[in-house]
Amino acid sequence: METAGNVSNGAGPVYEQKEKTLRPEDLSEMLAAGTKQIHEKAENTQFVKDFLRGRIRKELFKLGAVALYYTYTALEEEIERNKDHPHFAPLYFPAELHRHEALARDLEYFYGPEWKSQTSCSKATQQYVDRIHQVGQEDPVLLVAHAYTRYMGDLSGGQVLKKVAQRALKLPPTGEGLEFYQFDAIHSAKAFKQLYRSRMNELELDMETKKRLVDEAVKAFLFNIEVFEELEEIGKTVQEDVLDAGMPVHGAMGGDISKCPYYNAKMAASGGTAYVRQLAMAALRHPTGQVLFATWFAALAGLVAWYLM
Repeated sequence: METAGNVSNGAGPVYEQKEKTLRPEDLSEMLAAGTKQIHEKAENTQFVKDFLRGRIRKELFKLGAVALYYTYTALEEEIERNKDHPHFAPLYFPAELHRHEALARDLEYFYGPEWKSQTSCSKATQQYVDRIHQVGQEDPVLLVAHAYTRYMGDLSGGQVLKKVAQRALKLPPTGEGLEFYQFDAIHSAKAFKQLYRSRMNELELDMETKKRLVDEAVKAFLFNIEVFEELEEIGKTVQEDVLDAGMPVHGAMGGDISKCPYYNAKMAASGGTAYVRQLAMAALRHPTGQVLFATWFAALAGLVAWYLM
């Protein structure tokens, strides 16, 4: 049985638990396996691929933060409503995980103190929000799928992605506009994710309910894909220079995929030190290579970390 508490090391809360052998029927394992295909589809949306190439529009980044604000506001309203529900109470970590207040501060930085009058919930985001409210009010156990999909993803690579956005968008080094990525109450993301998975696996759920949770997690990914695609469409009309680090992509490489930074990053993630060296040298030779190196490598690291969480 895991324990959670503060360790007096001056660095904040540390979560500890005994190691436990996972089984295929454990909820965390079923969710990881059951969402792998849709997760890969999400990675291959144009919006995500553009980010991996280092092509970032600040306006779209801001609109993405707006979508996240409405999504997390809905999720955390329903979590509060169901914090004592036996199938969710063990996963109630408001101080550690809740994001809507941090997102509100980010939006105030981007849009000013009147940000609420300047932003609105988009169509794709509203559909996501409506589903979260529906399950929270009608079938609260399914909130587990939405919390898992959002919070565990945020904790996997989130700090790296914060640095990427900070550099690529030239945001202040003090963190303004990026509070969403900062989990001040979590000292060790890895340890906390272990605790969270353990708590999920100890929920008293029958196999049919676990399968329903996997289906709901797939739906959560689909909602995220729809938001990505909506942002992509908006991007076609935004009159703004793309913040482009300028490294080549597949089409400019004469068909040699080994020259693609994304390909090399995936190979590096699998453990090849030669690819790491090749990647670093290619980036450092380019005038703006350091920014893109951080951008696509960190983004990929976040996605890979999500699989391994």
